[in-house]
Amino acid sequence: MKGKPGAHASGNRARGDKPARRGRSLSGPAEAHGPDGMALIVKAAGISLEPLQIQQLWRYHELLRQFNIDLNLTRIHSFDGMVRKLYLDSMLPGKLMKLPSPLLDVGTGAGMPGIPLKIAFPHLDVWLAESRGKRVAFLERVVDELGLTGLRVVGRGISESFQQPVAGVITRAVEALSPSLERIRGCLSRGGLAVFMKGPRGSGEIDEAVRRWGHEYRLIQDLPYAVPNTPFERRLIVFERIRESIAEGRARAMKAYQVRKIESAQNEIFKSLKRVLQSRGIRKEGKAILSGRKPVEETLMDFPERCLGWITPGENQPPPAVDMSPFTWFQLADSLFQELDLFGTGFPLLLVDAPPLLAWDASMGLPAGCSLLVPFQDPENVGAVIRSAVAFGVTQVILLAESAHPFHPKALRASGGAALRVPLLQGPSIHDLPPNLPLVALSTEGRDVESFSFPDRFVLLPGVEGPGLPGALRNETLAIPIQGGVESLNAATAAAIVLYLWSRRHSEPSLK
Repeated sequence: MKGKPGAHASGNRARGDKPARRGRSLSGPAEAHGPDGMALIVKAAGISLEPLQIQQLWRYHELLRQFNIDLNLTRIHSFDGMVRKLYLDSMLPGKLMKLPSPLLDVGTGAGMPGIPLKIAFPHLDVWLAESRGKRVAFLERVVDELGLTGLRVVGRGISESFQQPVAGVITRAVEALSPSLERIRGCLSRGGLAVFMKGPRGSGEIDEAVRRWGHEYRLIQDLPYAVPNTPFERRLIVFERIRESIAEGRARAMKAYQVRKIESAQNEIFKSLKRVLQSRGIRKEGKAILSGRKPVEETLMDFPERCLGWITPGENQPPPAVDMSPFTWFQLADSLFQELDLFGTGFPLLLVDAPPLLAWDASMGLPAGCSLLVPFQDPENVGAVIRSAVAFGVTQVILLAESAHPFHPKALRASGGAALRVPLLQGPSIHDLPPNLPLVALSTEGRDVESFSFPDRFVLLPGVEGPGLPGALRNETLAIPIQGGVESLNAATAAAIVLYLWSRRHSEPSLK
């Protein structure tokens, strides 16, 4: 066998062990430091092992002590400490809960908790994952000598790229929960359990893990416990996988959707995707790219009919199981994905339908409530004011000729996807607005908006960034009083404040 530890490190005493002194050992006389003493300690904790299991555990103990000097497998050297804090501690999760199988022991090191668990609960299939070569060789020797079936060594570190499906993962967790949950996304199947053996603290880790990964995992158990007959406190934290693994998702998506692998910047499909990063391309292609986990996931759920494609770096982030047809999964080379991921989110991008805006016909009159005119040239301002319009219940948004496109990537990001949630119309230039509109315009020269009584139906017009309103529209305007030191508010911010005041008075008639 390649890389097996040598046999020159011999003896039954690990480095740092001292000979037991009669009457002074925690577990009794020196002769109790054998298989029978091991069985008694484990049985006292409520776990009864058959003679064959005791023999297997004892042989594992001997191998661990034999190779500990060279490999530094454990810093616990006393017999009592090794049995209680290593072997018994490793077995306890199998007593506290029903463990799934196959069970992947991530970062197993010297084989814990996986090997003691396999010995105590032989029905489990246990995989021991370890990346360090000498420890891998040690584990392979243990597996050979113990003759256990359903125990295998995975000689590598575990990351998203490890995609062999397992029903459970367990670890005596040193790493924080959140990166550990990310690490096992490739292999832990939907419904599988991630079992973390932690110290008594860790509430902050749990909160962070739930916040970061609540869309993929749910916390189902947080159980404090102690290793029997020791002051050693532990905490068993269990998450259930509520979404499919990467491997499961990829297999499903490859069957359900059209897949396009793109490796070259000269690919015509990539050129088309790149064009829709600009307003002209959006108008020409009738498509747009949405970024950011929250708006992407909300759009998939709320507007599946407008979703056209899923854009990822490679194949390890498959689209979720949403009923969309037709739909294409674009698998891009990393460098090409980065060209489209303008904001560096790293999360898949969503290609959405962006049809031409319908023309606003002012002669048809206005619906009840507020219609918002948007003249902003900065796409971030366009997105921000659309978000405010949705938040405060605007009836329709009319994009004037001066306005940036509402589906420009910066506008979509600023709107948080809200551009899909309100009617959008194409209006004329700010210089060609029809006369006799019930117009409420904003400028720094206007009267205090606080004293204004909003009509039942009207159009709100903030000024263009910089020049503000044309001269003909400056006669009757509203202003938001501000302290000295700044000349004016950001135009989108000013519009949001006025929309808030209107919404508050509109919903509470006594405040009109």
